[in-house]
Amino acid sequence: MYRGRLERDLKLWTAQGLIDTGTAGRLLDEYDSRESAFSLGRVLMIIAALLVSAAVLLLVAANWEVIPRLVRLLGIAALIWGSYLAGGVLILRGAERLAAAFLVLGTLAFGGAIALVGQMYHLSGDAFQAALVWFAGAVMAAALFRSGAVTAVAGFLAFVVAGADWTQSYSVDDTVLLWLMPLMAVIVILLVRYTGADRVRHLAYLLLVVWLGYLYGESEAAVVAMAITAFGAIAYLAATLPQSPLHALARSAGAAPAFYSYLVLLLGLFVLHSEFGGVADRLLVGIVTLGAAIAGIALSGKENGAVRYLGYAAFAAETLYLASETIGSIIGTSGFFLVAGLVVALIAWAVIKLEQRLSKAATKVEA
Repeated sequence: MYRGRLERDLKLWTAQGLIDTGTAGRLLDEYDSRESAFSLGRVLMIIAALLVSAAVLLLVAANWEVIPRLVRLLGIAALIWGSYLAGGVLILRGAERLAAAFLVLGTLAFGGAIALVGQMYHLSGDAFQAALVWFAGAVMAAALFRSGAVTAVAGFLAFVVAGADWTQSYSVDDTVLLWLMPLMAVIVILLVRYTGADRVRHLAYLLLVVWLGYLYGESEAAVVAMAITAFGAIAYLAATLPQSPLHALARSAGAAPAFYSYLVLLLGLFVLHSEFGGVADRLLVGIVTLGAAIAGIALSGKENGAVRYLGYAAFAAETLYLASETIGSIIGTSGFFLVAGLVVALIAWAVIKLEQRLSKAATKVEA
């Protein structure tokens, strides 16, 4: 998506005479050479690693009773260490994309080995512990080889750990996910910083959002929903306001911190709608939601498109919700749709005016 927009902008700037054709080509080549840029070959290599991993595990499982126990153990170890060794050699030779496929193969084989060895030797344990050990192994492999691909595997495994049935584990209690989920998110973020796998940071942020939802689900109390809303508001302001001491750190991580903190704010407000039954309370929450939507558009409207569109959607949805709660109870269905159409038209007009103002403000700043 970004590459296509960049290519269109470079063509436009070339046509306007702002840059020459050679410079535009070099800029596009520089972007394509980045490790984070999309590569079909790299994607196909990772898919091949996934398919080979599945094929090997299914082959072993199908012939499990026929294969001698020592051969099973040696084969599993050889697959894991052979994949990691091949990945390390390819990294030294500069074949990063092929190395990523072998490292992913080794990490997935390590997870399969945990299950297969546990079954073979009837080791005591459970799915939660197995997933946690697999996650720890992926983290160590990602740090050792400084691999963005294995960092992505670790990010997905964090969700596997969070979704594992910990209630069957004899070694953990019902508070384990309260601290383990944010800890895993922090570990993934540190790996992202270390390996440069910028896109993987979204998995860590999503895990934190899921964790907040888990906190509310455990209590289903209005005070928890208020705390989540307040946390989202504080985090969003800390990531957005230039006066914030965390603003520079958030900007270095791209648009994601502002977007996900804003998402938490709106999710908290959404939950508060269901916590309050009175019309006056819901009206108050609705007004606060409209204020949050406008604040998001005003503070991040120019720089962060994800926050801007999320603010538009929240403003429109909340306006229609308030109209249905108030006007919808007074007039008939046809009248409500008429009023809703007028409200949407007013929203569209307000959005156009706001975008024009943001565009003029940006022009003045550049001048």
